[in-house]
Amino acid sequence: QVQLVESGGGSVQAGGSLRLSCAASGDTFSSYAMGWFCQAPGKERESVARINWSGYRTDYADFVKGRFTISRDNAKNTVYLQMSSLKPDDTAVYYCNTDPPLKGAWGQGTQVTVSS
Repeated sequence: QVQLVESGGGSVQAGGSLRLSCAASGDTFSSYAMGWFCQAPGKERESVARINWSGYRTDYADFVKGRFTISRDNAKNTVYLQMSSLKPDDTAVYYCNTDPPLKGAWGQGTQVTVSS
């Protein structure tokens, strides 16, 4: 089973940037496709970005394309989300998980708050 710990969230103004990190342990991290997900208040959790096991293929939700970049370092068991040109609508708790998600692997997430 994979254990995941997200970090790097914070409060920024619109137009700013943040880099989220997700440290994984417990299982063969490099064998999994990984994803970042977000959940805004009152909304369901949704996929933001996905990266395959090798890091050579990525996919993004339309609302983050051109602004967010997902990457991974399998030697460090870590997946990243570089967030740029942030908007108030990006305010949410951000989680990482395998993709598709493992039910028991959800962490605490990291809060991102973007002010206008």
